[in-house]
Amino acid sequence: MDPIAPHTRVLLEALDEVFELRARGRYGLSDVNQRAHALQAASHAREQGLPAALTVAALLHDVGHMVHDLGEHPAARGVDDQHEVLGAAWLARWFGPAVVEPVRLHVAAKRWLCAVEPGYFERLTRDSVESLALQGGPMSPDEVAAFERLPYWRDAVALRRLDELAKDPDAPTPDFADFRPEILAALRGD
Repeated sequence: MDPIAPHTRVLLEALDEVFELRARGRYGLSDVNQRAHALQAASHAREQGLPAALTVAALLHDVGHMVHDLGEHPAARGVDDQHEVLGAAWLARWFGPAVVEPVRLHVAAKRWLCAVEPGYFERLTRDSVESLALQGGPMSPDEVAAFERLPYWRDAVALRRLDELAKDPDAPTPDFADFRPEILAALRGD
């Protein structure tokens, strides 16, 4: 008998559908697709010994790009797809704040890093610069202070750094199923 609860089975089927059917499109203007980007981000989290919840957040941080119908690079058309909000809402059905909040805040973390870390903006890829303009640009000092009061802001910054590392077209990536232990460990208890 399969010990997986029905709620968990629904999640695994949904993830399988998203990552097998919708994650093959390009990740912005980079040379990797959404699937490779997700797997690389999660691999970096695992290599750094980060908790299961943050590894899952890294794996799923851009799911919002894959659950909308705006195409592969809406920022080029001047559209902020708000993927962080869409993704967080999608994930909240199964995961608690340790996964959901870093996903919801990873765009804000980019804005924060642009405001507080010298040279960060200059290292952004062209598509990240395009989307940053639509997302509000670097944070103001008041926004920085407000962001730093949020419970998961540090995890969001860690996630954003994983995001930046996960754009290597030559990096080996594990299978999505290899992250099933972390996914199961990070599930919200109902």
